[in-house]
Amino acid sequence: MRSAILKTALSAIVVVLLAGAPAQAITKPDTFPLPNGFQPEGIAIGGPYAYFGSRATGDIYRADLRTGKGAVISKGPGTQSLGLKTDGRGRLFVAGGNAGNARVIDLRTGAVLKSYQLATGTSFVNDVILVGRAAYFTDSANPVLYKLELGRGGALPDAAVSIPLSGAIQYTTGNNANGIAPSPDGRSLLIVQSNTGKLFEVNPSSGVTTEVGLGGELLTNGDGLLLSGRTLYAVQNRLNTIAVLALARDGASGTVTRRITDPRFDVPTTVAARGHRLYLPNARFTTPPTPDTTYDVVAVKR
Repeated sequence: MRSAILKTALSAIVVVLLAGAPAQAITKPDTFPLPNGFQPEGIAIGGPYAYFGSRATGDIYRADLRTGKGAVISKGPGTQSLGLKTDGRGRLFVAGGNAGNARVIDLRTGAVLKSYQLATGTSFVNDVILVGRAAYFTDSANPVLYKLELGRGGALPDAAVSIPLSGAIQYTTGNNANGIAPSPDGRSLLIVQSNTGKLFEVNPSSGVTTEVGLGGELLTNGDGLLLSGRTLYAVQNRLNTIAVLALARDGASGTVTRRITDPRFDVPTTVAARGHRLYLPNARFTTPPTPDTTYDVVAVKR
């Protein structure tokens, strides 16, 4: 009897130790690779997965944040995939860069559900945000937002609507409107102008812009934006920095409270969050791209 009790107790201890071992051994990677030559730009996170778009081919790559391993889930059209956003319906909205277009991809199959030609001629459809029942895309070459107004059940529209930008923002040489995010109260949009470093609030109905007061601070080389509550994270790509701003509820003003830097940054472009981490792809704009050029993703604490 005593021997049986001892065996039972030892078995229970072994089970507990075995159950605990994997949990202790699993450590989410702080850095993980993307395919050589991939040329990443955008990032979106849905569940435990991160999605990345290629500037070279438009491929969409999915990585498991728990392991860092991944694969291409959707072959690109040979043109750029830049800003990305996932929705709650298993779809990925993709900004098409200098092709002037946008795509919506089924994350389960990788199939393109719908494509939109947003502009003709010179254009640079750079980033996208989902707010309410609409997706909004920026164009760094033309002072306009493109809107996909979603129908009942998230139905995709037949065509996009162009919303000309007016008011305070003035387009000039270089990359203009880039990253986009909602304001804290959800009533307006925020866009960063890369070449001037200014942040603007946009009325999504009229396109009228007003400059957000930052107390003299600039977001030079501003790229991807991420809003969390009233905190705005703004990636300053070639400065290898994330500016962290505390915004007023209406988004009309803000203060840069700190800047996050990391020696692993190599021109990060966009940012997405999961838990207490921020994830950023290194676009390596200052490194001439080749088919063998390495690229990676880095995670930092918020």
